[in-house]
Amino acid sequence: MSTDPIPDTPATPTPLDHTPPPAGPATSIKLLAEAAGTFLLVFGGIGAALFASDFGVGPNGSSLGIGFVGVALAFGLTVVAGAYAWGPISGGHFNPAVTLGLAAAGRFPWKDTIGYIVAQVVGGAIATSLIVLIGLFGPNGWLTAAQSGGFASNGFGDHSPSGFGIGGAITAEILFTGIFVLVILGVTHATRGTTLAGLVIGLTLTLIHLVSIPIDNTSVNPARSIATALYGGGDALAQLWVFIVFPIIGALLAGFAHRALFDGKSAG
Repeated sequence: MSTDPIPDTPATPTPLDHTPPPAGPATSIKLLAEAAGTFLLVFGGIGAALFASDFGVGPNGSSLGIGFVGVALAFGLTVVAGAYAWGPISGGHFNPAVTLGLAAAGRFPWKDTIGYIVAQVVGGAIATSLIVLIGLFGPNGWLTAAQSGGFASNGFGDHSPSGFGIGGAITAEILFTGIFVLVILGVTHATRGTTLAGLVIGLTLTLIHLVSIPIDNTSVNPARSIATALYGGGDALAQLWVFIVFPIIGALLAGFAHRALFDGKSAG
């Protein structure tokens, strides 16, 4: 028998199944993060291509521009910055093809893809619009020359930096977007991923640009392609469909393949 003059009465545990999980960021905040990240990617990458890639030569004959390597690094660095700044809010897609690839892999709800894609396209369009605004105050003829040169739009045939045809552009966009999505799915896996995912993804995008800028100016991102084609003239708009359709095909193939081969079980 207990000698405690005021014995405690055991409490009945309260079931917690009715308690909602902690609320994450609101949908509007996620969409804002996607727009911001895509803005950074397009403004940084396309800005580097238009403002700094070809800057002539110095008195000693050395190039003052950053060239293909610099532009490739610019795209990669923007992804690294965006991934760590806004990735914790929205997942850091910044690319319609990535959003659809993640949905195909069971990592992202299909019902949320439209909102993300709209936010990404808007963010990219704002970025190139601000580049145009800067160009309005540039040297005489700079903006006209940038637009007549395609405004760093993606292209094939006469609009490919090296003259690759439509078949080369289609193959490159499917292949490189698929590789990009597979890397993203691998390094962000819940148990096999890495805290350096943002850095790995950015470096992968850099590598993709180093290889494929000469082919078609590298899309692997329909939002980037739409953003530049808006100011790149009629030819850029006429060829835009290739850089919307085939990055998405590559991303979907990669997403479904990763889910079947590497995830072990299907997501609900």
